[in-house]
Amino acid sequence: MIYHTPVLLKEAIEGLQIKAGGVYVDCTFGGGGHSLEILKKLGPNGKLIAFDRDEDAKKNIPLDERIFFVEQNFIHLQRFLRLHKILEVDGILADLGVSSFQFNEAERGFSIRFDAALDMRMDKRQQNTAADVLKDFTELQLHKMFEKYGEVTNAKTLAKLILEQRETSPLKTINQFKQAVHSIVKGNPNKYFAQVFQALRIEVNDEMGALKEMLLQSLKVLKPGGRVAIITFHSLEDRIVKNFFKLGSFIETEDDVFGNKPKSPLLIITKKPIVPDTEEIKNNSRSKSAKLRIAEKLIG
Repeated sequence: MIYHTPVLLKEAIEGLQIKAGGVYVDCTFGGGGHSLEILKKLGPNGKLIAFDRDEDAKKNIPLDERIFFVEQNFIHLQRFLRLHKILEVDGILADLGVSSFQFNEAERGFSIRFDAALDMRMDKRQQNTAADVLKDFTELQLHKMFEKYGEVTNAKTLAKLILEQRETSPLKTINQFKQAVHSIVKGNPNKYFAQVFQALRIEVNDEMGALKEMLLQSLKVLKPGGRVAIITFHSLEDRIVKNFFKLGSFIETEDDVFGNKPKSPLLIITKKPIVPDTEEIKNNSRSKSAKLRIAEKLIG
């Protein structure tokens, strides 16, 4: 059962340049769509290590001895590869989108279409939920979170109202939250709450922190000539990937005495990100904000 239509499937798989006997990582297994295509390209000696912190993803593991499933966040990429006695891989893929299944399962609390607990945890083993963020964050923390992760136009006003409302009203369910802040909703309510919920989801799951850590580890585990392909759905994610591919680091380094910047250990394959064509967007509206960037680890 593939519960998620894989985005930019052909482009991502082609970009990895899969070798029949190679070792590959799918950092975001989800419905298994990308993984199934990788397996089709692998020979009998090829290997695929699939990561997903969502326990529901286990239902989609194919009966194939070449695949190893790791029920963990990809932030633990290097550690679990070592546990499987793998020191280097030929390619890494990550699709950072939330699956359709997660959006459509009301009790997960990802979607504004249902009333449910404000949960939003990708990994149910972790403690903090979206309701905890709304309860515990300061006004400034809420303001910055909505502004940075959701690009909410009136983030400061929203943060102030949440602090006022949580003194008298519980903000534990989707409907409670929507009713508490409905008076300041700007523009289209569905779009507004989608941005607000996106910010909460990114915060709850530390998505930006996990992405940065995974990119750093990908450099350590990729073989020279190996490729990394990342599909993003948010401008902040895309900027993180773009800058990392360009610099090979998140640390600002000084130019040398000749004014040259340190050379990145990565060769950028996609000068501009690959985006879905009109046909894919028509068939899968959630793909419209997707961007694929690919880089190759330089030899030597």
